[in-house]
Amino acid sequence: MIIRSMAPLRIGLAGGGTDVSPYSDLYGGAILNATVNLFAYATIIPKRDGTIILNAIDKQEKVEVPESEYLEPDGKLDLIKGIYNHLVKHFTHKPLSFELTTFVDAPPGSGLGSSSTLVTAIIGAFVEWLRLPLGEYDIARLAYQIERIDLGYAGGKQDQYAATFGGVNFMEFFADDKVIVNPLRIKEQTLKELAFNMILYYTGASRLSSSIIEKQQNSIRTNQQKSVEAMHKTKEMAILMKEALLKNELNKMGEIMHYGWEYKKQMASGITNPAIDGIYETARKAGATGGKISGAGGGGFMFFYCPGNTRYAVIESLHKFGGAIHSFQFTKSGLSSWTI
Repeated sequence: MIIRSMAPLRIGLAGGGTDVSPYSDLYGGAILNATVNLFAYATIIPKRDGTIILNAIDKQEKVEVPESEYLEPDGKLDLIKGIYNHLVKHFTHKPLSFELTTFVDAPPGSGLGSSSTLVTAIIGAFVEWLRLPLGEYDIARLAYQIERIDLGYAGGKQDQYAATFGGVNFMEFFADDKVIVNPLRIKEQTLKELAFNMILYYTGASRLSSSIIEKQQNSIRTNQQKSVEAMHKTKEMAILMKEALLKNELNKMGEIMHYGWEYKKQMASGITNPAIDGIYETARKAGATGGKISGAGGGGFMFFYCPGNTRYAVIESLHKFGGAIHSFQFTKSGLSSWTI
């Protein structure tokens, strides 16, 4: 028997950062995001020899240990160990023997929610194998619980829900980790046109999102008005972006992205740097009307809105920076799992 699962990565179109506590607890957050055809994969092969094998192909890391109710974090695949430990403690109440193989289409620190999407995919594989009675909200909440609370990794809530639900979603975040996912019904031709008008560009530099997020959290805790106001405006951009997309006013989205980027840079230090600013301004001069860094900032992927046929000139202008253009399409489905 072989159990597989896959979950899509996401692009945060607007509102990024407002899903992070304590902002979402105090003021409520809102994000517009959409999943793309880049995925995190997990495969489980049950074993009967009393061993556990964890194999992260993309990271070239492998761990083999005897089956146990608790796998000690030691710096090697601790994220996967944390998932296993939680599932054994709260669901199986006994050790498991298996081989788990994972792979993610984007590198860590890419800004596309790769770590949280991987957590979601792994949980999806275990849910399929163990026949756990968990729905979409349950799985997303569990992924958040393990990554953010159990393991203490800094970050927000949108990635786990985007990976689980898939598609284009307007998400609302409240106190006590309450999340409401509002799926948007967008015509196929609109999504194709949006994908055509957008460029996904990998800067070639990954970043540690937790340090940026911690700065953002501290800005809210200490009530730094410039940062708080920037986050209010960022949330407002998510609402405006949702309206533009629903009305098929796609060219407005570039302008909204630009305003959102200007506000995002004020949320915390480290979100941008001279290299990122240089890439952004070059894309704008070549015809992009807006764009932003994906995720917390500092590196990883950027994306730009290029109306008409300006995408070609923008792509050409970015060659000198040594990054890479990634073609993509939006996806309508989220986490899926199956058994062979």
